[in-house]
Amino acid sequence: MSKKCPSCRSENIEFEIGLKDYFLSQEDFEIWICNDCKVSFTYPFPPESEIQRYYSSENYYSHSDDKNGLIPFMYKIVKSFNINTKYKQVTEGMTPGSLLDFGCGIGDFLVHARSKGWSVHGIETNEKARRIASDKLNCEILDGKGLSHFPDNHFDLITLFHVLEHVYSPDDLLSNLLRVLKPDGRLIFALPNKNSYDAKFYKKFWAGWDVPRHLWHFNSESINELLKNHQMRKFRQLPMPWDAFYVSLLSEQYKKSIFPLPKALLVGLISNLKAFLSGQYSSLIYCFQFKRN
Repeated sequence: MSKKCPSCRSENIEFEIGLKDYFLSQEDFEIWICNDCKVSFTYPFPPESEIQRYYSSENYYSHSDDKNGLIPFMYKIVKSFNINTKYKQVTEGMTPGSLLDFGCGIGDFLVHARSKGWSVHGIETNEKARRIASDKLNCEILDGKGLSHFPDNHFDLITLFHVLEHVYSPDDLLSNLLRVLKPDGRLIFALPNKNSYDAKFYKKFWAGWDVPRHLWHFNSESINELLKNHQMRKFRQLPMPWDAFYVSLLSEQYKKSIFPLPKALLVGLISNLKAFLSGQYSSLIYCFQFKRN
């Protein structure tokens, strides 16, 4: 049986790169790119019934808040800078209203947004992270089926920070998200950028691949193609410069590098300097809203 793009079912696909799950399982995977819908995807997709075992690590920091060491320390630093920066970026021009953070992790972005006057709601599939977020916010964080709890046209702002790449069916999720988004609402995605300098520098060791947890690997062209099918238009693309340093540090660890921190800081700096001219940052935020006739 020939391989097909799991998004559009096209057979017009090409091998892109072979690599390992350096984070956990050490299993081999491949990245293929679809020449029709432009998205890259991990091959093979782990069965949905088995995917949780690839997250079953105490070192999966977005689901935890109590780890020590260099990587957790850097993660917390990057996260603290990112939360305030990305809040300002994604809410620019908006007055506080109703916010849904889909894949909210341990709830830090929601805590920050609520302090600015937003009515916040979170959805998180990981039970441990959901429990931590619920305790922080003193309210219920819903599981992955939580979208059905909300009426149509309910949210002013929906955010997905490093979430869409994990989802088995982005099209189905987008349809459900757009049902609960107000007609003048804003839909936000933050995604790793495989066209960044750090991605090209580290190649198979680039932590942004993060197979098989990342099923999809987007760039500006492929995310535009995906959202175009849902009558959405991109109105802003924003940088996440701090991600270059954290991703580079993980990548140095995967390479078993000596003195990983100074090397990661240098690569992250070069990546951001090059991205200042090209726009190809290690991670990018994409802002969408409904198309107007």
